[in-house]
Amino acid sequence: MVLDNFRRKLRQESKIWRDEGLINSSQHQQLSDRYQFNKIEEASRENFIILVIIIGSVLLSLGVITFIAANSQAWSREVKLIVVMSLLIGTSITGFNYFRQGLASGSGNKSQRSKKTLGEALLFISALILGANMAVMAQIFNVSSSSSALFLAWGLGVIAMAYSLRLTSLGILGISVMQIGYSIGVEEWFNSPAIDSWAQLIVRHMPLISWLLYIPLAYLCLSRWIFALAAIAFATALQLNLNPLQRLSYADIAPWVASFAFALPPALWWSYDDLLFPKVNYRLFQPLARTLALIFFGVIFSVLSFRWQWDTSYFSTLNNDGNSVLRSLPFLDIGILSGLAALQWLYLLRHRNSISRKLDINLIAIASFIFLTALVPYWHQAISPIGPLAIFIFNSMLSIFACGLMREGMLNGDRRAFWGGMLLLTSQIISRVLEYDTDLLFRALVFAFCGWGVMSAGIWFERRLSSPPKKS
Repeated sequence: MVLDNFRRKLRQESKIWRDEGLINSSQHQQLSDRYQFNKIEEASRENFIILVIIIGSVLLSLGVITFIAANSQAWSREVKLIVVMSLLIGTSITGFNYFRQGLASGSGNKSQRSKKTLGEALLFISALILGANMAVMAQIFNVSSSSSALFLAWGLGVIAMAYSLRLTSLGILGISVMQIGYSIGVEEWFNSPAIDSWAQLIVRHMPLISWLLYIPLAYLCLSRWIFALAAIAFATALQLNLNPLQRLSYADIAPWVASFAFALPPALWWSYDDLLFPKVNYRLFQPLARTLALIFFGVIFSVLSFRWQWDTSYFSTLNNDGNSVLRSLPFLDIGILSGLAALQWLYLLRHRNSISRKLDINLIAIASFIFLTALVPYWHQAISPIGPLAIFIFNSMLSIFACGLMREGMLNGDRRAFWGGMLLLTSQIISRVLEYDTDLLFRALVFAFCGWGVMSAGIWFERRLSSPPKKS
C-alpha cells in the first residue's frame, strides 16, 4: 500500500514536471516504464478485492459455524462428522488447487493471479473452519478440554498450514489464534501453577515458542508483519509469565526475574541480525527489530519512571511463597533466550570491530540502557531498596533516550524519530507534574511551556527539513 501511494504521487508529479519542461517526454516514459504507472489502478483493484475476499471469508466462515451450531442438536453424530469433514476437506483441496495454479502460471496472467487470490481466500476459510471442526470433533467424541487447549491446537494447525504454503495471511491468523489461546491459558496457569496438560506446558514456555516458531515463518513468508507479531508475542508472553512489575517490590523472591524481563527483549532485538540464519544473505528484519527495541525502551522507561512502581506496599496481594514462584518460572526459556542474546551481541561486536575501530555512540548508549535496566531492579530487590534512586535513574534514562531520538531525527531528517523523542519528553514532563502534588498555577505554566515548546520545535524542524543544504 505504501509503494502504491508513492507510485501514484510520482505519477502525478512526473506529469507536472513534463508539463513544466523539467523533464522531456522520453524521461517521463522511462519513469512510467520503471514504476509501471499503467498498473497502479490494477494493483489498487487487486488490493481492494483481497480486502473484500478476506472480509467475506470471515463472514462466510462465521455463517458456516453458526449453521453447524444451530443444527448440532438435530443432527446425529455421523451427520455432524460428515458435514464438518466435508467442509474442511472441500475448501482445503479446492483452495490448494487454485493457489497452485496461480503459482505455476506466475504473475503475468491476470486470470491466473485471480486464481491465486481465490485459492488463498479458500485456504483462509479452511483455516477458520479448522477451529470449528476441532470444536465439533471434541463435542462428538466427548473430549474434555479447556478453551485454551482448543485455541492453541487450532493455532498450531494454522501455523502448520502457513509453513507448508508460505502464506502471510495464514501466518497472521495462526499467531493471532495462538495468542488468544495463550491469553486464556495464562490466567488458568496463574490460578493453578502445576503443569498438568500439554496446553499449560505451551503457555509456560510461550516466550521461547514464540521466538522459535514464528521467526522462521517470517523468513519463509518474507513478511515483516509476521516478524513484528512474533516479536510482540514474545515480549508479551515474557512479561506475563515473569510478572516483573508485581514482583519488583518484593525482595528475596528470585530478584533476577525483573532484570531478565525488562532487559532481555531489547537485548535480543537490538543485536538481532538476519545474517545469523543460514542461507540468508540480506538484512530483511534487522531495522524492524531495532525499531521495536527503541519502542520497548520508551515504554519500559516510562513505566518504571513512576513512583508507585517502586512502592513496596502497592502490590500487597502478592503470594509471598518463594518455592511456588520459583517452580512457576520458565528457566528453560530464560536460559536459551539469554544465550541467544549473548551470541548475537558477540556477533554484533565482532562484526562492528571488523568494519571500524571507532566507538559507536549509539551502540554504547543502547548497551548502557540494557545494563542499567537489568542492574537497577536487581539491586533494588537483592541488595538494598533504592526506590528514589531508581526513579531518578529511569527518569534520567528516559530524558536521555528522548533527546537521543530527537538528535537522530535532526541529523538524519527522520520525522518519526524526532517526533517520537518529542512525544516521550513532553509526556514525561507532564506525567511528572501530574504524579506529584504540584500547584495548579505551576501545572498551567508547565502545560503552556510544553505547548509552546512542541510548536516551536516542530516548526523549526520542518523548516530545517525543507531548507536546501548549504553548499560547502
